[in-house]
Amino acid sequence: MSKRNQHIVPHENGWAVRGAGAQRATSVHATQQQAIDAGRSISQNQGSELLIHGRNGQIRARDSHGNDPYPPKG
Repeated sequence: MSKRNQHIVPHENGWAVRGAGAQRATSVHATQQQAIDAGRSISQNQGSELLIHGRNGQIRARDSHGNDPYPPKG
């Protein structure tokens, strides 16, 4: 399974989980919270990042499930 970041994006039928670079949605949900829960599960399994978009399409939150350096650099 590839490490593809998961995006929660607006969809004509509610909210969708879409892998980075994918044309089609992985899954479509009635509410944003349902999409976030599904996307979080996928990103945890893949060790990737979850990016949550608002209705305007801009990223409003991110949640990393990969190999984060601790302590953070910088």
